[in-house]
Amino acid sequence: MKYLLTALLALTLFISCSKDKEANIDYVAKNELEIKDYIAKNNLTAQRSDTGLYYVITNPGTGTQPTATSNVTVAYKGYFTNGSVFDQSGSAGISFGLNQVIKGWTEGIPHFKTGGNGILLIPSQLGYGSSSNGPIPGGSVLIFEVKLISVN
Repeated sequence: MKYLLTALLALTLFISCSKDKEANIDYVAKNELEIKDYIAKNNLTAQRSDTGLYYVITNPGTGTQPTATSNVTVAYKGYFTNGSVFDQSGSAGISFGLNQVIKGWTEGIPHFKTGGNGILLIPSQLGYGSSSNGPIPGGSVLIFEVKLISVN
């Protein structure tokens, strides 16, 4: 019995340490390379912010420019670098506060004015980090084609 308890304790610690190790993987360099490869393969002209967000402004728009706390309506398509779509809005878009979404959106959407559109290439540290969220595995680079419909 004593050996069984010791074995169970050792197994629990091993599993716990393995999960911690997975949760603490540093995806910054991995994501940076993945984004740069995607940009090169797709002949994009992207700008990089100090936080690691890459963005492509296809049309800057001409209307109101949101701030990081604005409520906006955005039409979008979200996918991985392999092209697999994980989420998409309808053409009417969805409304939300930019302070209620992932950091990549809070930082990225204000690069556009109403009517503008482009692409946000979001490393995991500005998305969901090393945690999985629904169909999005931890450590994933997220790509969003976005159109800023309105600043509400």
